[in-house]
Amino acid sequence: MSHWIIAPIILPALLAPLIAFVMRYDIVLARAASFAGALALVAIAVGLAVISADGAVHVYDLGNWPAPFGIVLVLDRLSAVLVLLTAVLALIVLTHAAATGWDTRGRHFHALFQFQIMGICGAFLTGDAFNLFVFFEILLIASYGLMIHGGGKVRLQAGLQYVVMNLAGSTLFLIALGTLYAATGTLNLADLAVKVREIPIEEAALIRVAAMLLMVVFAIKAALFPIQFWLPATYANAPAPVAALFAIMTKVGAYAIIRIHSMIFGPEIAATDGLTGTWLFPAAAVTLAIGAFGVLGARRLMPLLAFSVVASMGTMMLAVAAFTPWATTAALYYLIHSTFAAAALFLLADLVVSRRPEGDRLDPAPATVQNGLFAALFFAGAVAMAGMPPLSGFLGKLMILDALRDPQFMALGWTAVLAGSLLVIVGLARAGSVLFWRSTAVAAHVPAADDPEPRPASPIQIAPTMAAIGMTALLAAFAGPLTDFLDAGSRQVFHAEDYIAAVLGPQEVPEVPQPEPDAVEDPVQEEG
Repeated sequence: MSHWIIAPIILPALLAPLIAFVMRYDIVLARAASFAGALALVAIAVGLAVISADGAVHVYDLGNWPAPFGIVLVLDRLSAVLVLLTAVLALIVLTHAAATGWDTRGRHFHALFQFQIMGICGAFLTGDAFNLFVFFEILLIASYGLMIHGGGKVRLQAGLQYVVMNLAGSTLFLIALGTLYAATGTLNLADLAVKVREIPIEEAALIRVAAMLLMVVFAIKAALFPIQFWLPATYANAPAPVAALFAIMTKVGAYAIIRIHSMIFGPEIAATDGLTGTWLFPAAAVTLAIGAFGVLGARRLMPLLAFSVVASMGTMMLAVAAFTPWATTAALYYLIHSTFAAAALFLLADLVVSRRPEGDRLDPAPATVQNGLFAALFFAGAVAMAGMPPLSGFLGKLMILDALRDPQFMALGWTAVLAGSLLVIVGLARAGSVLFWRSTAVAAHVPAADDPEPRPASPIQIAPTMAAIGMTALLAAFAGPLTDFLDAGSRQVFHAEDYIAAVLGPQEVPEVPQPEPDAVEDPVQEEG
């Protein structure tokens, strides 16, 4: 049993109160501790990814209490790659927040930041449904504080809506967990996977209720239609570095759907067969349409970027809703790509908006300082977000289209992805034109005596945006090895026998008919 598995949770859990109570009045010391923690987390996450590469499922029993009675953390390829994604994103966002001074606008930024990372990493590593709820609440409580960081009436109003929506989701989560426990007597994921398979369909009413309630809860977290409306208001009004970090929060909901509804309530499980896929796929298509039209019609930059996140979630969830290993691989690749692409655009928006007299309004205005550099970075970020070559978004969407070649998904899935991509391209192109190209035709702005000239962004302020864009280029360059890793992780989720044996020990697992390798999957594997 490797103690490194708990390190991504323990490290920020220890740092957060230390920063909050000892360093809150010393920003230099708080930054040093936070950066040290972020760098250590990246190193630990890389180590965990290497450990998981052996294909085994690694289990950490807290207090040496055996599952299903004790709390367990589980490391497999899926959780390892998402913890690594969280660590890298956290380091990029933290650098931007310190370089631009966002972390000085409130005393508890770094403490809340660490609590947020703790909750996200815990959600990815936990092997227990109740502790998934606990980590959800930790990351949500921290996100409430980060959401209103810096104050302001509009931010407080958006934060209130965010709180109300997530409290409703948390209430449903508890009801779902109570229903699930009443039906099975356990909340350990591996134990649930065994017991749900044993329940005959005529006795599965409570299980079906719990599965649907959990799907609704995770759909709220993932901002799926018809409960996607909280995301644009929240992301558009949050501080830019916080919005960049929030780019991974919706992915926690998607991860929960992949983990629980593939492994426990999968399409081959008699008790829940056909329960979730009937509405998840059309909901994802509508979510993509709402996001794409939102990008096209936005009149401010921050809402435009928020709607682009909604569109990316819809695109990803189309693949998740197919509930096949190859579709899940495509969804995971696109998940990683869209996280970095969204973060890059939010961080760049912070640099641009703070230097425009019009703020984030998409109206012609005098050219900003460093207009050419910002235009180039926006172009690269827009290419990534819209899914155009040569960056990873293009490969991610090709993989999703390939995974949706089944006749029952193809018509709606391909139409939604291709039409949505076109609308997003047009919306981002219009925004870039207004912000950077049409601005050069506007008469130069003459500052008043008390209106200082905007200062150029320093290299350290620009570096996080460039790093996030660079990550999308790396994802494209190393798409082959990464896809192989993700595909192995997807198969671990859908073929849960190894997971169950690692957590509960060798035992008889009820046979579940496995899906036949479809025509979508084999050519891709042969090409690989």
